Amino acid sequence: MNVYLEVYGCTANKSDASLILGLLKERRHKIVEKIDDADVLIILTCTVIGTTEQRMLSRLRAFKKTGKKVIVAGCMTSVQSELVKSITPDAKLLPPQYSHHIIDLLDGKRVSFIAKKTRFSKYFDELVAPIGIAEGCMFSCSYCITSLARGKLKSYPITEIVDDVCSALEQGCKEIQLTAQDTGSYGLDSGHNLGELLSSICKIKGEFRIRVGMMNPYTAMKNIDSIIRAYDNPKIYKFAHLPVQSGDNDILQKMNRKYTVDDFLEIIKRFRKKYPDITISTDIIVGFPTETDEQFHHTIDLIKDVNPDIVNITRYSARPGTKAKALKGRIKTDVAKERSKILTELCRNVSKENNQILIGRKYNVLIIEKGKRNTFVGITENYKHVVIKENVNIGEKKRVEITDATVTHLVGNLI
Repeated sequence: MNVYLEVYGCTANKSDASLILGLLKERRHKIVEKIDDADVLIILTCTVIGTTEQRMLSRLRAFKKTGKKVIVAGCMTSVQSELVKSITPDAKLLPPQYSHHIIDLLDGKRVSFIAKKTRFSKYFDELVAPIGIAEGCMFSCSYCITSLARGKLKSYPITEIVDDVCSALEQGCKEIQLTAQDTGSYGLDSGHNLGELLSSICKIKGEFRIRVGMMNPYTAMKNIDSIIRAYDNPKIYKFAHLPVQSGDNDILQKMNRKYTVDDFLEIIKRFRKKYPDITISTDIIVGFPTETDEQFHHTIDLIKDVNPDIVNITRYSARPGTKAKALKGRIKTDVAKERSKILTELCRNVSKENNQILIGRKYNVLIIEKGKRNTFVGITENYKHVVIKENVNIGEKKRVEITDATVTHLVGNLI
């Protein structure tokens, strides 16, 4: 059977895609790149914000027009199944916890969903392998629809994650991206922790690098000593994605984030004390209900204090089924847009200044892909992207000196 697959959203969805592709290939189904060549269309959906939801609905309408068999997977199938069915009434739905049942749906079998996604074949066709380490989350932020979609935390066994990493390396992968709704939560339901997992993965033989995915500051703090010790291994990128979401404690409480600004600052301090060159990434939601100008400026002050390398800025989007949707004090769209504009300009300046400081530095860069205009893209030990104009081979490591810097990347020459 010819199968066409579209994937949207986070790294967790990409991990689910590798699982689906592995099972399809194991059963000798053919993966095609064009809808016209397919017998079955599969879409892994995302619904994290309203604009993403609208894009998904547009794709579902396009799929329906083909008259082909459609399977809808991803988060929308868990929390917006009626909406999905209103667009594609004949589609089969595959909730994210049960991606491993894709073959049953293709074969038209009655599916008795079981909540265990590990120990299945996975397929990776690039140098980078997204590896899921857990499903769900241990608590629910008031604005988050993803926790409703993926359910409560279920950490995968360390031995099975190690097996997945080994399989990815055997397929030629050089970068392992560990992913979960919150990697900091790993093991809190099973008596293990993220630091223990990282140490186990680092024991795998071979040359590869590990990127640790998003850690909620609340759960990261629970095992911060173990996590920071694990980062000592050169296989782990000196990179930490710690979404603070707001620089105001009252807003954080309404978000149900369970930490304070001072908690966040303490984690950053601990990481930077041990790894001064660590790349810090964070997320900010602007325009959360009741956010005042003063509270927004607390966020501005936090960014100026922390100077993060990467900031992902999102205007608040009310999502169905979340507690925040019922909050009064909605922020006007033009106000939220203006706040987003101010914050974006600040963060771009911070990112550029942080990158310019690195001019003249030398790094061991892993070449991961071809870039634009006959260039190549590599990644430094602290997860900075470097554009290289010289000819190199994808998958190899090169020693590079940084010669220039932009907001989004560095430029380097081979040495």
